[in-house]
Amino acid sequence: MDTTTDALAFWDDVYAARPAASGPQPNVRLAETVPDLPPGDALDLGCGEGGDTLALARLGWRVTAIDISTVAVDRLAALARSYGLGDRVTAARVDLHASFPSGRFDLVSAHYLHTPYTLDRAAVLRSAAHALRPGGLLLVVDHGSTAPWSWNQDPDHHFPSPREVAAGIGLAPDTWRIERADTPRRTATGPDGRTAEVTDHLLLIRRTA
Repeated sequence: MDTTTDALAFWDDVYAARPAASGPQPNVRLAETVPDLPPGDALDLGCGEGGDTLALARLGWRVTAIDISTVAVDRLAALARSYGLGDRVTAARVDLHASFPSGRFDLVSAHYLHTPYTLDRAAVLRSAAHALRPGGLLLVVDHGSTAPWSWNQDPDHHFPSPREVAAGIGLAPDTWRIERADTPRRTATGPDGRTAEVTDHLLLIRRTA
């Protein structure tokens, strides 16, 4: 049965099985997107080990970082404090199946927001788009292929294209504009150090009004 308790236990186990990261790196697609943006308020959906959150905070962003895993958010909060970034990072456990963080943001980042448990991703991403200030960006990066270390090894799994994801969100074109929708490839390194070529599905949406 899909329950919050099951999902929390699953993701806590995933992170507890890894040593706490001392210097997590940002995702490639975030790193290539944000350098030219003026710092503001950012929301990191599914922050995990916190590489994206810490990178944004170092660039002057005020970041709300949320994850369903208590292990992940506690580790990130401690790491932010150790780097002197505690005043720029708010890390909190949030189950997106049940609620969405309050606030208005200049950037919402959703990297690899996949789970084996019930989650209406389209509704979550729609809420994210509505939480943007005018001019703000929603960056959605999904898996477009299966890596050797992926928890989902189903060979028949369908990876929705960026345009399919955008259609599922169903945003009005007079208020939100798709600025990028493509499928770049890269060499990725897994938690155990293995490398593999993977495909990302990247969707970048700007709120125009």
